[in-house]
Amino acid sequence: MKIIKSDLHAIAVGPKQYPQDELPEIAFAGRSNVGKSSFINSMIDRANLARTSGKPGKTRTINFYIINDSFRFVDLPGYGYAIASKTEKEKWGEIIERYLTDRKNLKEVILIVDIRHEPTDQDLMMYQWIKSFGYTGIVIATKADKISKGNWQKHVNIIKKKLEIKDINLIIPYSSEKKINKDKVWEVFQGILQQ
Repeated sequence: MKIIKSDLHAIAVGPKQYPQDELPEIAFAGRSNVGKSSFINSMIDRANLARTSGKPGKTRTINFYIINDSFRFVDLPGYGYAIASKTEKEKWGEIIERYLTDRKNLKEVILIVDIRHEPTDQDLMMYQWIKSFGYTGIVIATKADKISKGNWQKHVNIIKKKLEIKDINLIIPYSSEKKINKDKVWEVFQGILQQ
C-alpha cells in the first residue's frame, strides 16, 4: 500500500464528533503502553502523526486518522492504566463501547499486544468483547524485534492460549521499529477494506 497522504481527521469522545461520511475504518484497541501509536505511525510512514507518549494512558479520546482520503485508522483509548481512577476507567469503557456498538463505518477491530508479555485478563476481556461484536479477532503482537525470531512461536503460542484463539494465523508478530511484517499486515488490511 502506497501512502500518499495521512492526517489527523478528528478527535472524539462521542458520536457527535465522529467524522460524518462513509469511509471505512479499522480500529485498534490495546493496553495503554503497548505501542498502538508507534504501530499506526510505522504503518503510514509518519514519524509522529499518532502521538506517542512516555506516559501510559495518554490517549483518552478516539483519534481518527484519514489515509489517502479513502479510509481511516482509529486509535481507541488505551485501557489498563493502573493510576486512572475507577470513574475514569468506566468513562473510557463507555467511549469505546459506544464507538464499537454504533459505528457503521467500522470494518474491523484489531487487538494490539506486546509479544514479550502474556496478555492480561483485561486483554482477554477486550478480545472476547471484540469477538462478541462479530469481528475476526486479528491480533498484532508488537515489539517483535525485542526478542529473537526463534522465540516468536513460543510467545505467539502463549498469546493464543491466553486469548483462547483457535486460529494461530490471526496473530501477527510485528515491529514498528524494524517494520517486520508490515507488508503482511497491509495485505490483511487491504482485504478488510475491500469487503
